[in-house]
Formats: sequence, C-alpha cells, structure tokens
Amino acid sequence: MHDFDLVVENGLWFDGTGAEGRMRNLGIRNGHVAEVSADKLPVGPLTEVLDARGKWVMPGFVDVHTHYDAEVLVNPSLPESVRHGVTTVVIGNCSLSTVFSSPEECADLFSRVEAIPRQSMLDILDDHRSWTSPSTYVSVLESLPLGPNVAAFIGHSDIRTTVLGMSKATSNSYRPSSIELDAMGEMLTKSLDAGFLGLSSMTNKLDKIDGTEFRSRSLPSTYSRWREMRFLNRILRDRGRILQSAPTINLHPNIAGFFAESSGLGGRPKLKTSLLSAADSKAYPPIVYFMLAAAPLLNKFARTDFRWQHLPVPFTVYADGIDLVVFEEFGAGAAALHLQDEVERNELLQDEKYRRWFRKNYDDKLSPRIWHRNFYDAVIVASPDAAIVGKTFGQLADERGIHPVDAYLDLVVQYGKKLRWRTTIANDRPKFADRLARSSGVQMGFGDAGAHLRNMAFYNFPIRLLKRVHDTGFMTVEHAAHRLTGELAQWYGIDAGHLRLGDRADLVIIDPSGLNASVDGVYEAPIEQFGGISRMVNRNDDAVDATVIAGRVVFRQGRFTSNADGSGTGRFLKAGAPTVDTTDGDLRNRPLRSVSAG
Repeated sequence: MHDFDLVVENGLWFDGTGAEGRMRNLGIRNGHVAEVSADKLPVGPLTEVLDARGKWVMPGFVDVHTHYDAEVLVNPSLPESVRHGVTTVVIGNCSLSTVFSSPEECADLFSRVEAIPRQSMLDILDDHRSWTSPSTYVSVLESLPLGPNVAAFIGHSDIRTTVLGMSKATSNSYRPSSIELDAMGEMLTKSLDAGFLGLSSMTNKLDKIDGTEFRSRSLPSTYSRWREMRFLNRILRDRGRILQSAPTINLHPNIAGFFAESSGLGGRPKLKTSLLSAADSKAYPPIVYFMLAAAPLLNKFARTDFRWQHLPVPFTVYADGIDLVVFEEFGAGAAALHLQDEVERNELLQDEKYRRWFRKNYDDKLSPRIWHRNFYDAVIVASPDAAIVGKTFGQLADERGIHPVDAYLDLVVQYGKKLRWRTTIANDRPKFADRLARSSGVQMGFGDAGAHLRNMAFYNFPIRLLKRVHDTGFMTVEHAAHRLTGELAQWYGIDAGHLRLGDRADLVIIDPSGLNASVDGVYEAPIEQFGGISRMVNRNDDAVDATVIAGRVVFRQGRFTSNADGSGTGRFLKAGAPTVDTTDGDLRNRPLRSVSAG
C-alpha cells in the first residue's frame, strides 16, 4: 500500500450526515478518503500534510442554485465559489440552460434576467458551443478543467424556445400541439438519460428577455399552461427526478398547483419539487409563517416531496442607477428597463406623466411584490456627490421637500450608473432567519453565484451561516454542516456532500476564529471573461483555511495553489450515478482504523 497523498491532521471532523464532530485524522489516497483515525497517520516523503488543529473539517459545500452556465466554459475553475469552500455547483436553474437554444437565443434568455453582459454571453457561446445534444454537452463539460464538481438541470425555457421558436414560445395565445409537446418530452428524456438532475422552470413573469426582437417579453416557460407542465412533470415523476421552479407573484397565485403536482396521493410517485424561495420578506412580513408551515405539513399529510430554497443570510442587493431586477415587477420600472439607450431612458425618467405612473406604482401597497418599495430603506453607497453618500433617498426627499420617487429619479438622471445604492429585501430578522434555517421544509441555496454580477454577492453564504451558528449556537455545527452538504446531495441524488471512509475527498477546513465580521464584507474584482466588469465578490480568507477537491488542495490560506491552474479537479455529477470506487476497492465497508474518542 503506497503512502497517502494527503493527510489532514488534528481536525474536528464532520462527515456530512449530521453526526457529532470527532477529533480525527484523515488519510487521502487517489482522491478518496482512505483512512479515518483517532491515531496519528503515517506520512511518506511525498505526502502533503494539512494541520487542522483547532479547526473544522467538513465536506465541501454544495451550492444548488448557480448560473455559471456561461462562465464555466471560459473560467472552469470557478474560483469565486471554490475559495469559499464550495466543491459542487448546480447550473441550469430558473428555466435557463444553454443546451438546445442558439447562442443568440441563450444570450437573450440569460442576460437581462441574470444581469450578465449580453455581448459577453453571446461571445462565449459563439466561441465555445460545440455540443449538439445533452450527452455531447456533458462531454464538453467533462473535457473542461473543472474546479468544483458540476451538476445540471435542463431549462424549460431552453427546451420551449428550441421547439416552438421564440415568437410562439412567448405568445399568450399559442398552445403547443401534441407533436410539439412530444418533442419537448423527448428533449427532457434525453437530458435525464445524460444525467441531468431534472427540469428547471419559471412561472414568475417579472423575468424578462433581452435583445431587440422579443425584448421585455417574459421568459418562455412562463407562457406554459398546466397541461404542458403536467406532461413534463410526468416524465420527471416516472424517473424520480426533480422539478425546480418559482411560483407566480401576482393576484392569481399558482402555488397550489405545485403542491398538487408534488403530491404522491392516489398511489402515484411523489414529484421532488424545489421552489424559490423561502424568505422573511420585508414587503410581506407575515408570509414567513406560511413559508415555515407549508412544506413540513404538506410533506407529512399530502405525501409531497417539496422544499423551499432559502438564502440563509440577509438578502441585500445593490444597484447602479436603475439597473436592478426588482424594478421589473411593476409597469413603470419595467418600462425604464426596456429602454437600452441612456438618453432615451433619461427622457422617460424626466417626463412628468411617467413620474406620476412611477409614484402610483410605488405608493400602491396592495399589488404583489418582492421589493418593499421603500426609498427610506435604500442607502446610497457611492455617488459623484460625496455629500449624499450614506443617506437614503427618503432622507434626501425630505430635505428637498419632494416625493421619494422624484428624489431617486432626479439622481438617476443626474448620475446614471455612477449612483450606487443598496437595500435589504428579506431575511433581516434574526429570529425568523434562524427558524427558516432550521426548517425541514427548507434547503440552503438561492445564492445565484455567477449571476447579478453588480447586484449580489452571496458566494460565501455557507460561511456566513456557520458564523451565525458559531456566534449564537441556534443550531449545532454538525446540523449546519449537514444542511450545507450531505442533506442537499442526498435529496438531489448526486455523489457529493459526505466525507466518510471511501467518499471522494472534497472538503473544506474552516477556522472558527476567522468567522468574524469580515465574512459579511462585500468587495469588487474584475472578471476578465465578461469584458472586465467589476463583479461583487466576498473575501473570507481567514475563515476558509483550505479547500480540497478530489484529494487535491486547490485553495490554501488565501491563495490558490497550482492545482487550481487549469489541471481540473472537478467532474460532472450525473443524477443517481454510483460512487466511483478507489483503486483500493470499496473502502466504505472497511472498519475505521480507530474509533476511540478524540
């Protein structure tokens, strides 16, 4: 037996199952955990050693909601996730994937919804698209030097656009024929055969298309009816795969339909369903009680397999001028975002008739919403006029004796994208944030890594959750680790999220002394692959001592190692695929070398 490639010594080990942490030494060979021992492990001349004394050793985090679909093609190491201990990401969310549609169609579908530069998206797909099917798409991903592991959904809007064409796919009056439904079903089936997790969809119409010809129409999947959804759901149910979606946010909610579709009553299989999103909303504070109660009760009494996705940190968003997706949810905001030319947009923003419309939308307290529409809760963080930084638009309105909407629009016209501001939309009350994070009907996610490059920075939300656990003890560390790793991997059916004997050695070493205020910080760093845009990022390098993927150290004490230079550590994770054994055979059934208390 040759020496270990890597030994992790003296750490408090959590295996991702929720079991209590133990002081253990881990021996890693051929990318897998070959030994877990309370005794010191032998170290050879080529063995790399990580001393985890005083630190937590746990499986690498699983991020189930990302939009890395374009970035993974040009920056497959995905460093902004890896540096925060994420070792598995899921792409293809929110009905959006790049498998079937043309590069131009994909650019139109992705760029406005996910706030990714359209030309960059188009250039990436024009240069790198070589696949012709789900299986060849998987082959392309497998050929890339992936940093983290990647799993994927197939997007409903992607399928629908390819079968119907964008015009019919975004028409309220068009209904797919049986032949067209069969074509969509065949695409979904081929995707599932290739190892995709399931289908991602979207029914919330605030997500709009970019480009010119179909600009400002909602995403194609939002035009589907339940006949179409049931047809596709039947395929998912029969294969034991997942539906990821979001309900409508309007006066005609469709959430009951999702609950009914997930149910296994009547002897049919349950449909695994993950919906956006469980949140303690500032716009509707009482709705948190529904979020807390619905899934556990339905799963128990209606035989559903339903989960809300939840971002376990305050949902704070930033905006440059008026470029923020929440404005899509009401008419005046969507009208401004429809205009691409800044001069034309400014003319609209100065028009008094338009302003009356905006003020009416702003003051309407009864219309469904995500944003609380309160400019007294919107802080200016950067401006050519330093005197207004730190103030809210509401404060400035009071000083100037005008309506908050007018104060805001005046500044947008004056400074454009140089006016930067932030607001917190949800999850600002610790009591309810803790209850949501503990709820059995909630799964950790919705970080949107790779999207909203100038609006959000939640790449490190697992670290921020662990900080809250460390500070308050509202749940145990082993429970938090399980929620961020093994629980997700098991529900999604992927080989990740555990750190036991025989498991792939994807792990993160957390230094609890680094779980301080720095993990809540937001910074900016240019992303070359997207035209050098300055992306919002996180930096918590005191908290993440090391990230290890496939037994190789890729990030260590604030620096990426040579293993992160494009050699590739990750792999494409197929739904339901069995664990790959190491050359030492099936190690999972071998006894621990020592199980004495550490």
